[in-house]
Amino acid sequence: MSTLAHTMMTAARSADSGLAGPGELDRYPYAEAPGVDRVGAPAWEGTDPELGRVGRRAAGSRGRGLHGQLVQQLGQMIVSGDLGADRPLVPEEIGQRFEVSRTVVRESLRVLEAKGLVSARPNVGTRVRPVSDWNLLDPDIIEWRAYGPQRDDQRRELSELRWTIEPLAARLAAGHGREEVQQRLADMVEIMGHSMAQGDALTFSRADAEFHSLLIQVAGNRMLEHLSGIVSAALQVSGGPVAGCDRPNEISLAHHSRIVDALAAGDGAAAEAAMRQLLTVHPEVERVVPAPREH
Repeated sequence: MSTLAHTMMTAARSADSGLAGPGELDRYPYAEAPGVDRVGAPAWEGTDPELGRVGRRAAGSRGRGLHGQLVQQLGQMIVSGDLGADRPLVPEEIGQRFEVSRTVVRESLRVLEAKGLVSARPNVGTRVRPVSDWNLLDPDIIEWRAYGPQRDDQRRELSELRWTIEPLAARLAAGHGREEVQQRLADMVEIMGHSMAQGDALTFSRADAEFHSLLIQVAGNRMLEHLSGIVSAALQVSGGPVAGCDRPNEISLAHHSRIVDALAAGDGAAAEAAMRQLLTVHPEVERVVPAPREH
């Protein structure tokens, strides 16, 4: 096993977080309105009691610190519909319900505002925004939708989006044949093979996500590159046999290898075809998109 494979397989077993660091929170504007109208405020008592006391839920929460955990809780409640559109979010009430400071609440609402889930205006306060205003390409919102009542729609939409993005990215990447990138992609396939042999699904998924993200990043299209995080999120929340990357298997591994070979040969058409085959390894995907036609 290569040093890279060993390092990645070791690192995959450690916990990771996905929220912006403390220094990045100041980028988000937040207007705090005095005298917020409390009529129609959320009935916190009706929610799952496990959503309270966020400070005691660090083990499974995304993000750093209390504000990261509160972002997770409030985001899930908004996306699931527990907190409907135009509902007021009063910082004092949130702080009491979740037993966190006003500073933690304020930082959390800043992040949710940046994601389009809430809006804060003077003399109006903070309110939940309608779905049409959400940043549906935000990885956190993708995750929350994928594990909420909208899970079926989210996974279908992600599959359709991947079908649109990744075959094109594979074709374009063949025209940017940097040796170090091709080697990195080959390393990811090697790691996937080792982890599959050892029954290590976590490492397989990490290497798989890096493979697809890197492929999009080297396509030479900055707008496609901006979407690489969406593909990574899709791989993490797929939760069903909608693409060949969802489960470690020999067929999936072989298609990844064919993509690497096509890139090394500078064959964009072959790389695109291999990616389409990868995305249709499981027959269930045909309910989302048709399998590629043979010419």
